[in-house]
Amino acid sequence: MPPEVAKKDVLIIVGSESDRDRVTGAFEVLDQAGVGYDFVVSSTHRNPEQTAQIAKDARSKGYRVVIAAAGLAAALPGSVASLTDLPVIGVPLDVGPLRGVDALYAMAQLPSGCPVGTVGIGNAKNAALLALRILKC
Repeated sequence: MPPEVAKKDVLIIVGSESDRDRVTGAFEVLDQAGVGYDFVVSSTHRNPEQTAQIAKDARSKGYRVVIAAAGLAAALPGSVASLTDLPVIGVPLDVGPLRGVDALYAMAQLPSGCPVGTVGIGNAKNAALLALRILKC
């Protein structure tokens, strides 16, 4: 009999491997709460088909919340939200000349019908805490 696989409720997605360190606060919060998650690197600009498939498959893979972190133009959270009906939490990253302000505006100003709950710049910990509340943990 194969080993039991732990259920993973949260998908954390970033556009670049260099963003991993910027979301470790989310890992810590979810680990402490005992909530399973997967971490995926997929850029909506560099790998649009792959990113779209990840978003479309998220629910069928058992995820209940998506945390999407991005800087600069910050298209990733909105792109994911446009392709899934799961709650998406955006984390604007503190990168580039505007230090995340551009990413914050990009996430907060998405058009009607494409909701992304947005936390403060660089605040992956709050994204995980919000995910826990959504999951009712």
